[in-house]
Amino acid sequence: MPLTLGTAGHIDHGKTALVAALTGVDTDRLPEEKRRGLSIALGYAPLRLADGRRLSVVDVPGHERFVRTMVAGATGIDLYLMAIAADDGVMPQTHEHAAVLAALGVNHGVVAVTKADIADPARAAAEGIELLPGAEIVACSARTGQGVEEVRTALGRAADDIAERAAAGGPALLHVDRSFTIHGAGTVVTGTLWSGIIAAGDRLVVLPPGRQVRVRSVQVHDEPVQQASAGQRVALNLVGLERRDVTRGDVVAAPGAVAPAHILDAALDLRGARDGDRVQVHHGTRETPGRLADLGDGLWQLRVERPLLARARDRVVIRSIAPPDTLGGGLVLDPNARRHGPRPDVVERLDRIRRGEPPEPAPTEPAEPEPATPPAHEPLSPAALALEARLRAAGHEPPTTADLGAAADELPSLRAAGRAVRVGRSMYAHPDAVAAVRERVVAIAQAEGIVTLARLRDELGTSRKYAQALLEHLDAAKVTVRRPDDSRVLRGRHPRP
Repeated sequence: MPLTLGTAGHIDHGKTALVAALTGVDTDRLPEEKRRGLSIALGYAPLRLADGRRLSVVDVPGHERFVRTMVAGATGIDLYLMAIAADDGVMPQTHEHAAVLAALGVNHGVVAVTKADIADPARAAAEGIELLPGAEIVACSARTGQGVEEVRTALGRAADDIAERAAAGGPALLHVDRSFTIHGAGTVVTGTLWSGIIAAGDRLVVLPPGRQVRVRSVQVHDEPVQQASAGQRVALNLVGLERRDVTRGDVVAAPGAVAPAHILDAALDLRGARDGDRVQVHHGTRETPGRLADLGDGLWQLRVERPLLARARDRVVIRSIAPPDTLGGGLVLDPNARRHGPRPDVVERLDRIRRGEPPEPAPTEPAEPEPATPPAHEPLSPAALALEARLRAAGHEPPTTADLGAAADELPSLRAAGRAVRVGRSMYAHPDAVAAVRERVVAIAQAEGIVTLARLRDELGTSRKYAQALLEHLDAAKVTVRRPDDSRVLRGRHPRP
């Protein structure tokens, strides 16, 4: 039964040492990790249970600076191994990692009270029971071996309660967490297979770029296999793309399994979030800034700056940007939503989806007006659709025609369909990206009176080149007016004194 186990817990609470004691594998593989004695990247190992079953382990960093990496590793797991050191007890990242697990709906696991050889584990065990009431608590020491086999046995009991993901079926879908090149073999990607089966020879697509690839070979924990099943940690040797064409956060999937989207409706349990808040949205191994739109009764719309590759019932984690903290998360209800507000018929439809009932057909008219899209006279070609996905992925950093190379030949058809916008002399962006920037510029100007190039650059987290091109585009679109000092105000409004 393929299942993936994720570690969790505060820095220096012994996660990696415990994984090594259970598996014989040191998951700290980077030289910097060895030098600092600190997990920085995700680590992986196979873990044999007492009955012979094998779990795929994802070992995550515990430092607060690497919570984003922790979330990327935790999104594909089925059960957890939370480490709480006997001499420290529950600490800040213990709480945040528990919040991430709750947001992801990972409810089965084991709490290992580590370092039981140097401190009485009773206090940490009591705190673990309070933090994760459903978990089995096991005191252990990776250094002496005390309790390690008991942890293995407890993990087996936790695994017994989890439905096998492979039994759910569905098209192949793998969220990439690493990509690299092997001399003589080519491009390799790794990740947890969320659904379906992948075998050598399969034809898949890499999203959001939209590149078609063929699977040359498949490995599970460095062992060649004929095919991999959902729930396993998988490495794919892909033919048809270069290393630079795929990165963490991308998806390798069967054609049609999932589509990039910038607007999602979701049922979220969030702490202290408000309508209009700018947050960090995590899904799969991908993350993006976005805005929250409160629809009421725990329903929210996520309007993100980079496309997400989600399906209905997938889980998302929401974190604040400054200061960084986990606010909560929940379920995606509509992964390809249209922009709307809290209209009663829309909210009722989403509530039916949340309850697991068949939804009424989606409303045909959006609650908020959207820019008109000129109809295309002919269906867009696969190459044009691939270019559109590329422009979506570029977001507020629009590529130039030189960057696009031969793909730039598809720009006329995209522009005719209203699915590409020229920014400056030779840059091209997706209309959704331009609309998102416009929304942020208007919000800044309304709140602060003016928008400067440096302010927009910092807001977008981009370079001066892109911020300037986007501001000049909004000037030409009569959204903003440039002043002599190179700042902007909204057209028809006077700056604050």
